Amino acid sequence: MDTVHQGDLDRQKGVYHINAVDEVTQFEVVCCVERISERYLIPALEQLRETFPFVVQGFHSDNGSEYINRKVAKLLEKLRIEFTKSRPRHSNDNALAESKNGAVVRKLFGYEHIPQRWAPQINAFNHEYLNPYLVTVYK
Repeated sequence: MDTVHQGDLDRQKGVYHINAVDEVTQFEVVCCVERISERYLIPALEQLRETFPFVVQGFHSDNGSEYINRKVAKLLEKLRIEFTKSRPRHSNDNALAESKNGAVVRKLFGYEHIPQRWAPQINAFNHEYLNPYLVTVYK
């Protein structure tokens, strides 16, 4: 699991892409949220979990505070999902998600700023078109 920030413009943050990749099958799901606060992240994590065609047993992320907090811990505990995190300053701990960030998210959305107001439309696009496409690519 990793978060990809879509640039800043005039001190305004862009959207955030949440990229989830299964380490065994390389099945990938991408969601988009306006912010990475709990209000936006918890529904996105639920959507990611529901999109995977199998039961999610583990959740691995970097050390970002968006994933290491009480609400995420409560959700994972409720679902009986094991949580692990990368070691500080060891980007290779999450290398699969990091590589998919470049190969999928950045290739499609680039690096330029995308205003937060577009997050719902981008998320709908991901759900309707991108995620089903990724399933066919990695079969």
